[in-house]
Parts: sequence; C-alpha cells; structure tokens
Amino acid sequence: MFSLLIFALFGENGLNDLYLLKTERDILLKKNDELIRENLSLYREIERLKNDPEYVENVARNELGVIGKDEVVIKVTKGRKAN
Repeated sequence: MFSLLIFALFGENGLNDLYLLKTERDILLKKNDELIRENLSLYREIERLKNDPEYVENVARNELGVIGKDEVVIKVTKGRKAN
C-alpha cells in the first residue's frame, strides 16, 4: 500500500507531474492572453493607419520626422550668454 502511495505521488503521471503540468498550463494561458491583447492592439493600429489620415500624419511626424508642405523647421541651439 505504501509503495502504491509513493508511486501515485512521485511516479510517472503522478501528482508531481500533474502540478508541473498545471503550472506550465497557467504560464501558457497567461502568455496567450498577452498575445491576444497585443494582436488586438496591432489590429486597431492597422485600422487607424488605413482609415485615419490624421493618425497617419501624426505617425509620420513622430517616427519619420516628416514636415508639412507649408512648414519650416527652425533649430534652436543653446549658445553662450552675451555679456
């Protein structure tokens, strides 16, 4: 009886393996949820890029440094103070 109990707890497909499998399943479910959220976010961004010209302009300005037709870039540098 004792050896049957030991085998059930620590043997192949025992409670220890069950615990490890449940832990691995929980980790995979969490990762799956994160990927679902990331995919939804990317889908929303794709839709905005397809249908929202203001968003496309904003992305172009921020990520590519693009300016508009009638805009002028003025760079200001810090110089020495005048006496």
